[in-house]
Amino acid sequence: MPFNRINRNIRSLKRYRQVLGTLIKYGFGHIVEQLNIDYYIELGKRIVTLGTASRELERLTQAARFRLALEELGPTFIKLGQLLSTRPDIVPADVMEELQKLQDHIPAVPTDQIMAQIHRELGYPTEELFKDFEDTPLATASIAQVHRGTLKNGEQIVCKVRRPGIESIIETDLDIMMGLAYLIEKHLPGGDMYDSVGLVKEFRRTIHRELDFSREGRTTERFAANFADDETVHIPKVFWDYTGQTVLTLEYVAGIKISRHNELLDADLDLKIIAKNGAENFLKQVFIHGLFHADPHPGNIYVRPGNALCLFDFGMVGRLDDDLKLHLTELLLCVLQRDVDRLIMQLLYSGELHDESNLKSLKRDLTEFIDDYYDILLQDLKIGKLLIDFIRILTEYRIKFPSNLMLLSRALFAMEGLGRQLDPNFNMVEQLRPFAEQIIKDRHSPGNIAKETARTLQSYHALGKSLPQDIKEFINRINHNKFKIDLEHRGFERLVNDLDKSTNRISFSMVIAALIIGSSLIMQTDKGPMLFGFPILGLLGYSAAGFLGFGLAIAILRSGRM
Repeated sequence: MPFNRINRNIRSLKRYRQVLGTLIKYGFGHIVEQLNIDYYIELGKRIVTLGTASRELERLTQAARFRLALEELGPTFIKLGQLLSTRPDIVPADVMEELQKLQDHIPAVPTDQIMAQIHRELGYPTEELFKDFEDTPLATASIAQVHRGTLKNGEQIVCKVRRPGIESIIETDLDIMMGLAYLIEKHLPGGDMYDSVGLVKEFRRTIHRELDFSREGRTTERFAANFADDETVHIPKVFWDYTGQTVLTLEYVAGIKISRHNELLDADLDLKIIAKNGAENFLKQVFIHGLFHADPHPGNIYVRPGNALCLFDFGMVGRLDDDLKLHLTELLLCVLQRDVDRLIMQLLYSGELHDESNLKSLKRDLTEFIDDYYDILLQDLKIGKLLIDFIRILTEYRIKFPSNLMLLSRALFAMEGLGRQLDPNFNMVEQLRPFAEQIIKDRHSPGNIAKETARTLQSYHALGKSLPQDIKEFINRINHNKFKIDLEHRGFERLVNDLDKSTNRISFSMVIAALIIGSSLIMQTDKGPMLFGFPILGLLGYSAAGFLGFGLAIAILRSGRM
Protein backbone atom coordinates (compact mmCIF):
# COMPACT_ATOMS: atom_id res chain seq x y z
CA MET A 1 0.00 0.00 0.00
CA PRO A 2 1.25 3.53 -0.75
CA PHE A 3 0.96 4.71 2.83
CA ASN A 4 3.49 2.13 3.99
CA ARG A 5 5.94 4.80 2.84
CA ILE A 6 4.87 7.07 5.69
CA ASN A 7 6.79 6.71 8.93
CA ARG A 8 4.37 5.16 11.43
CA ASN A 9 5.42 7.22 14.40
CA ILE A 10 3.44 9.60 16.54
CA ARG A 11 5.07 12.69 15.05
CA SER A 12 4.21 11.67 11.47
CA LEU A 13 0.62 10.86 12.37
CA LYS A 14 0.19 14.16 14.24
CA ARG A 15 1.59 16.04 11.27
CA TYR A 16 -0.60 14.03 8.93
CA ARG A 17 -3.67 14.94 10.95
CA GLN A 18 -2.59 18.59 10.90
CA VAL A 19 -2.19 18.58 7.10
CA LEU A 20 -5.61 17.04 6.49
CA GLY A 21 -7.22 19.27 9.12
CA THR A 22 -5.81 22.37 7.43
CA LEU A 23 -7.07 21.28 4.01
CA ILE A 24 -10.53 20.75 5.48
CA LYS A 25 -10.40 24.10 7.30
CA TYR A 26 -9.84 25.89 3.98
CA GLY A 27 -12.70 24.14 2.20
CA PHE A 28 -11.04 21.09 0.60
CA GLY A 29 -12.83 18.47 2.72
CA HIS A 30 -14.54 16.98 -0.36
CA ILE A 31 -11.13 16.09 -1.79
CA VAL A 32 -9.99 14.55 1.50
CA GLU A 33 -13.15 12.44 1.56
CA GLN A 34 -12.56 11.18 -1.99
CA LEU A 35 -9.03 10.02 -1.11
CA ASN A 36 -10.37 7.33 1.30
CA ILE A 37 -7.75 8.20 3.90
CA ASP A 38 -9.17 6.00 6.66
CA TYR A 39 -8.99 2.94 4.43
CA TYR A 40 -5.19 3.23 4.30
CA ILE A 41 -4.38 4.26 7.85
CA GLU A 42 -5.60 1.82 10.47
CA LEU A 43 -6.01 4.02 13.54
CA GLY A 44 -9.26 2.57 14.84
CA LYS A 45 -10.96 5.92 14.41
CA ARG A 46 -11.22 8.68 11.86
CA ILE A 47 -8.07 10.79 11.88
CA VAL A 48 -9.99 13.89 10.83
CA THR A 49 -13.52 15.12 11.26
CA LEU A 50 -14.93 16.48 8.05
CA GLY A 51 -16.43 19.94 8.17
CA THR A 52 -16.77 23.06 6.07
CA ALA A 53 -14.77 26.24 5.73
CA SER A 54 -15.79 29.26 7.80
CA ARG A 55 -17.95 31.94 6.22
CA GLU A 56 -15.00 34.34 6.08
CA LEU A 57 -12.95 31.81 4.11
CA GLU A 58 -15.89 30.90 1.86
CA ARG A 59 -15.87 34.47 0.57
CA LEU A 60 -12.34 33.96 -0.78
CA THR A 61 -11.61 32.34 -4.11
CA GLN A 62 -10.53 28.71 -4.18
CA ALA A 63 -7.08 29.81 -5.36
CA ALA A 64 -6.69 32.19 -2.40
CA ARG A 65 -7.80 29.50 0.07
CA PHE A 66 -5.28 27.08 -1.42
CA ARG A 67 -2.47 29.63 -0.99
CA LEU A 68 -3.47 30.33 2.62
CA ALA A 69 -3.56 26.60 3.37
CA LEU A 70 -0.02 26.14 2.04
CA GLU A 71 1.24 29.13 4.04
CA GLU A 72 -0.30 27.73 7.23
CA LEU A 73 1.26 24.29 6.62
CA GLY A 74 4.75 25.78 6.63
CA PRO A 75 8.08 25.60 4.79
CA THR A 76 7.75 22.41 2.75
CA PHE A 77 4.28 23.20 1.46
CA ILE A 78 5.27 26.80 0.71
CA LYS A 79 8.14 25.47 -1.41
CA LEU A 80 5.73 23.08 -3.15
CA GLY A 81 3.44 26.01 -3.92
CA GLN A 82 6.38 27.94 -5.38
CA LEU A 83 7.17 24.95 -7.60
CA LEU A 84 3.52 24.71 -8.70
CA SER A 85 3.61 28.42 -9.59
CA THR A 86 6.11 27.49 -12.33
CA ARG A 87 3.86 24.77 -13.80
CA PRO A 88 1.19 26.25 -16.11
CA ASP A 89 0.65 22.72 -17.40
CA ILE A 90 -0.74 21.63 -14.01
CA VAL A 91 -2.41 24.59 -12.29
CA PRO A 92 -4.94 27.04 -13.77
CA ALA A 93 -3.93 30.64 -14.43
CA ASP A 94 -5.73 32.05 -11.37
CA VAL A 95 -4.10 29.50 -9.04
CA MET A 96 -0.67 30.07 -10.56
CA GLU A 97 -1.02 33.84 -10.11
CA GLU A 98 -2.13 33.37 -6.50
CA LEU A 99 0.74 30.99 -5.69
CA GLN A 100 3.23 33.62 -6.81
CA LYS A 101 2.13 35.63 -3.75
CA LEU A 102 3.27 32.93 -1.34
CA GLN A 103 5.07 34.39 1.65
CA ASP A 104 7.12 32.81 4.41
CA HIS A 105 5.42 33.98 7.63
CA ILE A 106 8.05 32.39 9.83
CA PRO A 107 9.68 34.12 12.81
CA ALA A 108 13.45 34.32 12.99
CA VAL A 109 15.40 31.57 14.74
CA PRO A 110 17.16 32.87 17.89
CA THR A 111 20.72 33.90 17.13
CA ASP A 112 22.22 31.47 19.64
CA GLN A 113 20.66 28.55 17.70
CA ILE A 114 22.06 29.94 14.44
CA MET A 115 25.51 30.22 16.02
CA ALA A 116 25.23 26.65 17.30
CA GLN A 117 24.39 25.50 13.75
CA ILE A 118 27.49 27.28 12.41
CA HIS A 119 29.60 25.67 15.13
CA ARG A 120 28.30 22.18 14.24
CA GLU A 121 28.93 22.70 10.54
CA LEU A 122 32.29 24.49 10.55
CA GLY A 123 33.75 23.05 13.75
CA TYR A 124 34.51 26.38 15.45
CA PRO A 125 32.39 28.87 17.42
CA THR A 126 31.43 32.10 15.66
CA GLU A 127 33.72 34.09 17.98
CA GLU A 128 36.73 32.32 16.46
CA LEU A 129 35.45 32.47 12.86
CA PHE A 130 34.19 36.05 12.65
CA LYS A 131 35.33 39.39 13.93
CA ASP A 132 31.68 40.46 14.10
CA PHE A 133 28.37 38.63 13.66
CA GLU A 134 25.11 40.61 13.78
CA ASP A 135 22.26 39.28 15.93
CA THR A 136 19.47 40.73 13.80
CA PRO A 137 19.04 38.78 10.54
CA LEU A 138 19.06 40.57 7.20
CA ALA A 139 16.39 38.21 5.89
CA THR A 140 14.40 35.19 7.09
CA ALA A 141 12.89 32.47 4.92
CA SER A 142 11.36 29.03 5.27
CA ILE A 143 14.65 27.13 4.97
CA ALA A 144 17.31 29.59 6.10
CA GLN A 145 18.04 33.02 7.43
CA VAL A 146 20.80 35.47 6.57
CA HIS A 147 23.08 37.44 8.92
CA ARG A 148 25.72 40.03 8.20
CA GLY A 149 29.19 39.69 9.62
CA THR A 150 32.87 40.52 9.31
CA LEU A 151 35.76 38.11 8.87
CA LYS A 152 38.92 38.36 10.98
CA ASN A 153 40.69 40.03 8.01
CA GLY A 154 38.00 42.74 7.84
CA GLU A 155 36.07 41.50 4.79
CA GLN A 156 32.32 42.12 4.94
CA ILE A 157 30.25 38.96 4.48
CA VAL A 158 26.72 37.60 4.64
CA CYS A 159 26.13 34.19 6.19
CA LYS A 160 23.18 32.08 5.04
CA VAL A 161 22.38 29.44 7.69
CA ARG A 162 19.91 26.57 7.42
CA ARG A 163 17.28 26.49 10.14
CA PRO A 164 18.12 23.83 12.77
CA GLY A 165 15.89 20.75 12.48
CA ILE A 166 14.28 21.84 9.22
CA GLU A 167 15.46 18.71 7.36
CA SER A 168 13.43 16.34 9.60
CA ILE A 169 10.31 18.48 9.15
CA ILE A 170 10.80 18.43 5.39
CA GLU A 171 11.32 14.65 5.27
CA THR A 172 8.10 14.04 7.23
CA ASP A 173 6.18 16.38 4.93
CA LEU A 174 7.66 14.76 1.82
CA ASP A 175 6.50 11.33 3.02
CA ILE A 176 3.00 12.72 3.53
CA MET A 177 3.03 14.39 0.11
CA MET A 178 4.07 11.14 -1.56
CA GLY A 179 1.28 9.24 0.18
CA LEU A 180 -1.28 11.86 -0.89
CA ALA A 181 0.09 11.82 -4.44
CA TYR A 182 -0.48 8.06 -4.70
CA LEU A 183 -4.04 8.45 -3.45
CA ILE A 184 -4.72 11.36 -5.83
CA GLU A 185 -3.70 9.23 -8.81
CA LYS A 186 -5.73 6.30 -7.50
CA HIS A 187 -8.97 7.93 -6.37
CA LEU A 188 -9.47 11.41 -7.82
CA PRO A 189 -11.11 11.52 -11.26
CA GLY A 190 -8.41 12.46 -13.79
CA GLY A 191 -5.75 12.34 -11.07
CA ASP A 192 -3.43 10.22 -13.19
CA MET A 193 -3.38 12.90 -15.89
CA TYR A 194 -1.14 15.23 -13.85
CA ASP A 195 1.44 12.67 -12.69
CA SER A 196 1.24 13.84 -9.07
CA VAL A 197 3.70 11.14 -7.95
CA GLY A 198 6.23 12.34 -10.55
CA LEU A 199 5.69 15.92 -9.41
CA VAL A 200 6.44 15.03 -5.77
CA LYS A 201 9.54 13.09 -6.85
CA GLU A 202 10.72 16.15 -8.79
CA PHE A 203 9.97 18.35 -5.78
CA ARG A 204 11.87 15.99 -3.47
CA ARG A 205 14.94 16.19 -5.71
CA THR A 206 14.65 19.99 -5.99
CA ILE A 207 14.28 20.68 -2.28
CA HIS A 208 17.11 18.28 -1.37
CA ARG A 209 19.37 20.19 -3.74
CA GLU A 210 18.22 23.47 -2.20
CA LEU A 211 18.99 22.20 1.31
CA ASP A 212 22.64 21.61 0.34
CA PHE A 213 24.25 25.05 0.55
CA SER A 214 27.60 23.76 -0.70
CA ARG A 215 25.84 22.89 -3.99
CA GLU A 216 24.45 26.42 -4.12
CA GLY A 217 27.99 27.71 -3.54
CA ARG A 218 29.29 25.74 -6.54
CA THR A 219 26.42 27.03 -8.68
CA THR A 220 27.21 30.59 -7.58
CA GLU A 221 30.81 30.12 -8.70
CA ARG A 222 29.64 28.80 -12.09
CA PHE A 223 27.62 31.97 -12.62
CA ALA A 224 30.61 34.04 -11.53
CA ALA A 225 32.83 32.24 -14.06
CA ASN A 226 30.25 32.68 -16.83
CA PHE A 227 30.16 36.45 -16.28
CA ALA A 228 33.74 37.06 -15.16
CA ASP A 229 34.38 39.46 -18.07
CA ASP A 230 30.98 41.16 -17.99
CA GLU A 231 31.04 44.54 -16.21
CA THR A 232 27.24 44.82 -16.21
CA VAL A 233 26.77 42.03 -13.67
CA HIS A 234 28.42 41.01 -10.41
CA ILE A 235 28.15 37.65 -8.64
CA PRO A 236 29.18 37.51 -4.94
CA LYS A 237 32.35 35.64 -4.05
CA VAL A 238 32.02 32.38 -2.07
CA PHE A 239 34.21 31.94 1.03
CA TRP A 240 34.73 28.18 1.04
CA ASP A 241 36.54 28.08 4.37
CA TYR A 242 33.30 29.29 5.97
CA THR A 243 30.87 27.22 3.87
CA GLY A 244 29.34 23.74 4.26
CA GLN A 245 26.09 21.89 3.69
CA THR A 246 24.16 24.04 6.18
CA VAL A 247 26.16 27.29 5.99
CA LEU A 248 26.95 29.47 2.97
CA THR A 249 29.20 32.49 3.42
CA LEU A 250 29.29 35.08 0.63
CA GLU A 251 30.85 38.45 -0.03
CA TYR A 252 28.64 41.32 1.17
CA VAL A 253 27.66 43.51 -1.79
CA ALA A 254 26.07 46.92 -1.22
CA GLY A 255 23.39 47.99 -3.66
CA ILE A 256 19.82 49.15 -4.19
CA LYS A 257 16.98 46.69 -4.67
CA ILE A 258 15.89 46.80 -8.31
CA SER A 259 12.25 47.51 -7.36
CA ARG A 260 13.12 50.75 -5.49
CA HIS A 261 12.86 53.09 -8.46
CA ASN A 262 13.00 56.37 -6.54
CA GLU A 263 16.22 55.35 -4.78
CA LEU A 264 17.71 54.33 -8.13
CA LEU A 265 16.85 57.72 -9.62
CA ASP A 266 18.23 59.53 -6.56
CA ALA A 267 21.51 57.66 -7.10
CA ASP A 268 21.68 59.00 -10.73
CA LEU A 269 21.12 55.53 -12.20
CA ASP A 270 19.40 55.04 -15.58
CA LEU A 271 16.30 52.84 -15.37
CA LYS A 272 16.27 52.12 -19.12
CA ILE A 273 19.88 50.92 -19.08
CA ILE A 274 19.18 48.80 -15.99
CA ALA A 275 16.24 47.15 -17.81
CA LYS A 276 18.39 46.52 -20.89
CA ASN A 277 21.29 45.12 -18.83
CA GLY A 278 18.95 42.83 -16.89
CA ALA A 279 17.35 41.44 -20.06
CA GLU A 280 20.69 40.90 -21.81
CA ASN A 281 22.15 39.21 -18.76
CA PHE A 282 19.18 36.86 -18.40
CA LEU A 283 19.14 35.97 -22.12
CA LYS A 284 22.88 35.25 -21.97
CA GLN A 285 22.21 32.88 -19.09
CA VAL A 286 19.59 31.07 -21.19
CA PHE A 287 20.95 31.07 -24.74
CA ILE A 288 24.72 31.21 -24.25
CA HIS A 289 25.48 29.45 -20.96
CA GLY A 290 22.39 27.24 -20.70
CA LEU A 291 22.24 27.90 -16.94
CA PHE A 292 19.75 30.51 -15.71
CA HIS A 293 18.50 31.97 -12.43
CA ALA A 294 15.00 30.49 -12.03
CA ASP A 295 13.80 32.85 -9.27
CA PRO A 296 14.63 36.42 -10.37
CA HIS A 297 12.34 38.34 -8.02
CA PRO A 298 13.32 41.87 -6.87
CA GLY A 299 14.80 40.64 -3.58
CA ASN A 300 17.42 38.66 -5.51
CA ILE A 301 18.58 41.51 -7.77
CA TYR A 302 20.45 44.62 -6.59
CA VAL A 303 21.73 47.52 -8.66
CA ARG A 304 25.27 48.84 -8.20
CA PRO A 305 27.00 52.00 -9.44
CA GLY A 306 27.31 52.14 -13.23
CA ASN A 307 23.86 50.49 -13.70
CA ALA A 308 25.43 47.09 -13.02
CA LEU A 309 23.41 44.28 -11.46
CA CYS A 310 24.24 41.95 -8.61
CA LEU A 311 22.44 38.59 -8.47
CA PHE A 312 21.81 36.58 -5.28
CA ASP A 313 20.30 33.26 -4.21
CA PHE A 314 21.15 30.54 -6.72
CA GLY A 315 19.26 27.80 -4.89
CA MET A 316 16.78 27.46 -7.78
CA VAL A 317 18.31 27.35 -11.26
CA GLY A 318 17.27 25.93 -14.62
CA ARG A 319 19.35 24.29 -17.33
CA LEU A 320 18.97 24.13 -21.11
CA ASP A 321 21.14 21.96 -23.34
CA ASP A 322 21.84 22.85 -26.99
CA ASP A 323 18.93 20.78 -28.31
CA LEU A 324 16.48 22.35 -25.88
CA LYS A 325 17.72 25.86 -26.68
CA LEU A 326 17.25 25.21 -30.40
CA HIS A 327 13.82 23.69 -29.82
CA LEU A 328 12.71 26.70 -27.76
CA THR A 329 14.04 29.10 -30.40
CA GLU A 330 12.27 27.28 -33.22
CA LEU A 331 8.97 27.28 -31.32
CA LEU A 332 9.17 31.02 -30.57
CA LEU A 333 10.05 31.83 -34.18
CA CYS A 334 7.14 29.72 -35.45
CA VAL A 335 4.74 31.64 -33.18
CA LEU A 336 6.17 35.06 -34.07
CA GLN A 337 6.09 34.22 -37.81
CA ARG A 338 2.53 32.75 -37.61
CA ASP A 339 3.69 29.46 -39.10
CA VAL A 340 1.29 26.90 -37.56
CA ASP A 341 2.25 24.04 -39.90
CA ARG A 342 5.92 24.46 -39.06
CA LEU A 343 5.03 24.69 -35.38
CA ILE A 344 3.21 21.34 -35.48
CA MET A 345 6.09 19.84 -37.46
CA GLN A 346 8.44 20.93 -34.66
CA LEU A 347 6.23 19.20 -32.09
CA LEU A 348 6.14 16.06 -34.21
CA TYR A 349 9.90 16.10 -34.71
CA SER A 350 10.58 16.56 -31.00
CA GLY A 351 8.40 13.58 -30.11
CA GLU A 352 6.15 15.70 -27.86
CA LEU A 353 3.15 15.23 -30.14
CA HIS A 354 1.81 11.69 -29.97
CA ASP A 355 -0.76 9.80 -32.02
CA GLU A 356 -3.60 10.38 -29.56
CA SER A 357 -3.49 14.13 -30.14
CA ASN A 358 -6.23 15.57 -32.31
CA LEU A 359 -4.15 17.35 -34.95
CA LYS A 360 -7.08 19.22 -36.50
CA SER A 361 -8.27 20.60 -33.18
CA LEU A 362 -4.70 21.40 -32.12
CA LYS A 363 -4.06 23.25 -35.37
CA ARG A 364 -7.28 25.24 -34.92
CA ASP A 365 -6.42 26.23 -31.35
CA LEU A 366 -2.82 27.15 -32.22
CA THR A 367 -4.05 29.26 -35.16
CA GLU A 368 -6.46 31.14 -32.92
CA PHE A 369 -3.73 31.54 -30.29
CA ILE A 370 -1.27 33.00 -32.81
CA ASP A 371 -3.94 35.27 -34.36
CA ASP A 372 -4.73 36.68 -30.90
CA TYR A 373 -1.08 37.63 -30.41
CA TYR A 374 -0.46 38.78 -33.98
CA ASP A 375 -2.69 41.83 -33.60
CA ILE A 376 -0.70 42.99 -30.56
CA LEU A 377 1.91 45.65 -31.27
CA LEU A 378 5.45 44.35 -31.04
CA GLN A 379 6.32 46.67 -28.17
CA ASP A 380 3.28 45.41 -26.24
CA LEU A 381 3.98 41.71 -26.81
CA LYS A 382 4.91 39.84 -23.63
CA ILE A 383 7.08 36.85 -24.47
CA GLY A 384 6.79 35.33 -20.97
CA LYS A 385 2.97 35.37 -21.05
CA LEU A 386 2.99 34.11 -24.63
CA LEU A 387 5.10 31.12 -23.63
CA ILE A 388 2.88 30.34 -20.61
CA ASP A 389 -0.31 30.52 -22.73
CA PHE A 390 1.32 28.31 -25.37
CA ILE A 391 2.20 25.68 -22.76
CA ARG A 392 -1.39 25.69 -21.49
CA ILE A 393 -2.72 24.88 -24.97
CA LEU A 394 -0.28 22.00 -25.34
CA THR A 395 -1.27 20.72 -21.90
CA GLU A 396 -4.91 20.40 -23.00
CA TYR A 397 -3.69 17.93 -25.62
CA ARG A 398 -1.49 16.10 -23.08
CA ILE A 399 1.68 17.28 -24.78
CA LYS A 400 4.31 17.40 -22.03
CA PHE A 401 6.84 20.20 -21.87
CA PRO A 402 10.30 19.75 -20.25
CA SER A 403 10.28 20.99 -16.65
CA ASN A 404 13.19 23.37 -17.33
CA LEU A 405 11.09 25.15 -19.96
CA MET A 406 8.39 25.55 -17.29
CA LEU A 407 10.95 27.23 -15.04
CA LEU A 408 12.10 29.38 -17.94
CA SER A 409 8.59 30.56 -18.78
CA ARG A 410 8.05 31.80 -15.22
CA ALA A 411 11.52 33.37 -14.95
CA LEU A 412 11.11 35.06 -18.35
CA PHE A 413 7.71 36.36 -17.28
CA ALA A 414 9.25 37.80 -14.08
CA MET A 415 12.21 39.41 -15.87
CA GLU A 416 9.94 40.92 -18.50
CA GLY A 417 7.74 42.37 -15.76
CA LEU A 418 10.76 43.93 -14.03
CA GLY A 419 11.90 45.40 -17.35
CA ARG A 420 8.53 47.02 -18.06
CA GLN A 421 8.37 48.45 -14.54
CA LEU A 422 11.75 50.11 -15.11
CA ASP A 423 11.02 51.17 -18.70
CA PRO A 424 7.41 51.29 -20.02
CA ASN A 425 8.79 50.98 -23.59
CA PHE A 426 10.86 47.90 -22.77
CA ASN A 427 10.59 45.29 -25.54
CA MET A 428 11.77 41.75 -24.75
CA VAL A 429 11.24 40.64 -28.35
CA GLU A 430 13.93 43.03 -29.60
CA GLN A 431 16.26 41.87 -26.84
CA LEU A 432 15.65 38.23 -27.71
CA ARG A 433 15.91 38.49 -31.51
CA PRO A 434 19.75 38.57 -31.86
CA PHE A 435 20.13 35.55 -29.55
CA ALA A 436 17.57 33.54 -31.52
CA GLU A 437 19.12 34.49 -34.85
CA GLN A 438 22.58 33.48 -33.63
CA ILE A 439 21.32 30.06 -32.49
CA ILE A 440 19.67 29.44 -35.87
CA LYS A 441 22.83 30.59 -37.63
CA ASP A 442 25.02 28.29 -35.52
CA ARG A 443 22.61 25.42 -36.15
CA HIS A 444 23.10 25.67 -39.91
CA SER A 445 26.83 26.37 -39.84
CA PRO A 446 29.10 23.90 -41.71
CA GLY A 447 30.84 22.89 -38.48
CA ASN A 448 27.58 22.04 -36.71
CA ILE A 449 26.25 20.15 -39.75
CA ALA A 450 29.44 18.08 -39.85
CA LYS A 451 29.14 17.35 -36.12
CA GLU A 452 25.48 16.29 -36.48
CA THR A 453 26.34 14.09 -39.46
CA ALA A 454 29.13 12.37 -37.53
CA ARG A 455 26.78 11.82 -34.55
CA THR A 456 24.12 10.30 -36.84
CA LEU A 457 26.64 7.98 -38.48
CA GLN A 458 27.85 6.88 -35.05
CA SER A 459 24.28 6.07 -34.00
CA TYR A 460 23.68 3.98 -37.14
CA HIS A 461 27.00 2.24 -36.65
CA ALA A 462 26.07 1.29 -33.06
CA LEU A 463 22.63 0.14 -34.24
CA GLY A 464 24.19 -1.99 -37.01
CA LYS A 465 26.46 -3.71 -34.50
CA SER A 466 23.73 -4.48 -31.95
CA LEU A 467 20.85 -5.32 -34.32
CA PRO A 468 21.92 -8.89 -35.31
CA GLN A 469 22.39 -9.89 -31.66
CA ASP A 470 19.04 -8.33 -30.68
CA ILE A 471 17.23 -10.21 -33.47
CA LYS A 472 18.92 -13.46 -32.50
CA GLU A 473 17.91 -13.04 -28.84
CA PHE A 474 14.33 -12.19 -29.87
CA ILE A 475 14.02 -15.36 -32.01
CA ASN A 476 15.57 -17.51 -29.24
CA ARG A 477 13.02 -16.24 -26.73
CA ILE A 478 10.16 -17.08 -29.09
CA ASN A 479 11.57 -20.57 -29.78
CA HIS A 480 11.91 -21.34 -26.06
CA ASN A 481 8.50 -19.85 -25.14
CA LYS A 482 10.17 -17.16 -23.03
CA PHE A 483 8.78 -14.17 -24.90
CA LYS A 484 6.60 -12.12 -22.55
CA ILE A 485 4.45 -9.03 -22.95
CA ASP A 486 3.72 -6.99 -19.82
CA LEU A 487 0.30 -5.33 -19.78
CA GLU A 488 -0.49 -2.53 -17.36
CA HIS A 489 -4.05 -1.76 -16.32
CA ARG A 490 -4.85 1.78 -15.22
CA GLY A 491 -7.79 2.90 -13.11
CA PHE A 492 -8.86 -0.68 -12.26
CA GLU A 493 -8.20 -0.19 -8.54
CA ARG A 494 -10.58 2.77 -8.50
CA LEU A 495 -13.28 0.66 -10.18
CA VAL A 496 -12.82 -2.15 -7.62
CA ASN A 497 -13.01 0.36 -4.74
CA ASP A 498 -16.17 2.00 -6.16
CA LEU A 499 -17.78 -1.42 -6.64
CA ASP A 500 -16.84 -2.33 -3.06
CA LYS A 501 -18.50 0.85 -1.78
CA SER A 502 -21.61 0.26 -3.88
CA THR A 503 -21.88 -3.37 -2.70
CA ASN A 504 -21.56 -2.32 0.94
CA ARG A 505 -24.28 0.30 0.54
CA ILE A 506 -26.61 -2.15 -1.19
CA SER A 507 -26.04 -4.70 1.58
CA PHE A 508 -26.64 -2.02 4.18
CA SER A 509 -29.85 -0.99 2.43
CA MET A 510 -31.06 -4.60 2.35
CA VAL A 511 -30.50 -4.92 6.11
CA ILE A 512 -32.51 -1.72 6.67
CA ALA A 513 -35.29 -3.01 4.38
CA ALA A 514 -35.34 -6.35 6.25
CA LEU A 515 -35.66 -4.52 9.58
CA ILE A 516 -38.56 -2.46 8.29
CA ILE A 517 -40.39 -5.51 6.84
CA GLY A 518 -39.77 -7.63 9.95
CA SER A 519 -40.91 -4.82 12.25
CA SER A 520 -44.05 -4.34 10.17
CA LEU A 521 -44.91 -8.04 10.48
CA ILE A 522 -44.37 -7.92 14.24
CA MET A 523 -46.68 -4.89 14.43
CA GLN A 524 -49.46 -6.97 12.89
CA THR A 525 -49.17 -9.78 15.45
CA ASP A 526 -49.99 -7.79 18.57
CA LYS A 527 -47.89 -10.28 20.58
CA GLY A 528 -45.04 -9.88 23.05
CA PRO A 529 -44.29 -6.95 25.39
CA MET A 530 -46.30 -3.84 24.50
CA LEU A 531 -45.59 -0.11 24.75
CA PHE A 532 -48.36 2.43 24.08
CA GLY A 533 -50.32 -0.39 22.48
CA PHE A 534 -47.54 -1.43 20.09
CA PRO A 535 -45.13 -4.41 20.25
CA ILE A 536 -41.78 -3.29 21.70
CA LEU A 537 -39.80 -5.48 19.24
CA GLY A 538 -41.53 -3.76 16.32
CA LEU A 539 -40.74 -0.30 17.72
CA LEU A 540 -37.11 -1.27 18.30
CA GLY A 541 -36.85 -2.58 14.72
CA TYR A 542 -38.25 0.67 13.30
CA SER A 543 -35.87 2.72 15.48
CA ALA A 544 -32.83 0.69 14.38
CA ALA A 545 -33.86 0.98 10.71
CA GLY A 546 -34.32 4.75 11.07
CA PHE A 547 -30.97 5.21 12.79
CA LEU A 548 -29.11 3.11 10.18
CA GLY A 549 -30.93 4.78 7.30
CA PHE A 550 -30.04 8.24 8.62
CA GLY A 551 -26.37 7.22 8.89
CA LEU A 552 -26.40 5.85 5.34
CA ALA A 553 -27.94 9.06 4.00
CA ILE A 554 -25.29 11.19 5.75
CA ALA A 555 -22.47 9.04 4.31
CA ILE A 556 -23.90 9.37 0.79
CA LEU A 557 -24.32 13.15 1.11
CA ARG A 558 -20.75 13.55 2.45
CA SER A 559 -19.32 11.63 -0.49
CA GLY A 560 -20.86 14.17 -2.86
CA ARG A 561 -22.37 11.41 -5.02
CA MET A 562 -26.14 10.82 -4.95
